[in-house]
Amino acid sequence: MSLRRKLTLSAHHHSLVLVKQPQEKLEHVLMKAFLWALYLPEYPDLRVEVPAGLRYKPDVLASIGDRPAFWGEAGAVSPDKYRYLLRHQSHTHFAFARWGMRLPQHLERIQDHLKGIRRHAPVDVLVFPEDSEARFILDGEIQLDFAQLNWRRLAP
Repeated sequence: MSLRRKLTLSAHHHSLVLVKQPQEKLEHVLMKAFLWALYLPEYPDLRVEVPAGLRYKPDVLASIGDRPAFWGEAGAVSPDKYRYLLRHQSHTHFAFARWGMRLPQHLERIQDHLKGIRRHAPVDVLVFPEDSEARFILDGEIQLDFAQLNWRRLAP
């Protein structure tokens, strides 16, 4: 039986409280926290699980005014969602993260959705290893940087 679980984590002198819903995998919650920790230095107003006022809700979001500046997705993304986001938010920096997947496979899927789309902001493709919880969290603090990950930035 899956239960609700509250996680309190910190990174860069900020704290984050996340609630794992019964139907949600722990890996999904951890990826949201890891994305938050990775991009917090660049986007200090980064928030998790807040609406963007668009057709889809991001896992991690930073805004400038009413426009998403950064949008993070943790886990599987439907083809329709990829197409919509990449096409309609060309000035938004995206990060698409997967758990335990091979980077080339993840990268290929996203590159397929980028064909024919003109972008003005980067798209980051990240893979978190299956032992990420043990590897990157110490006493509730996320200790993670890009050098520890298998990832790639697709420039606009």
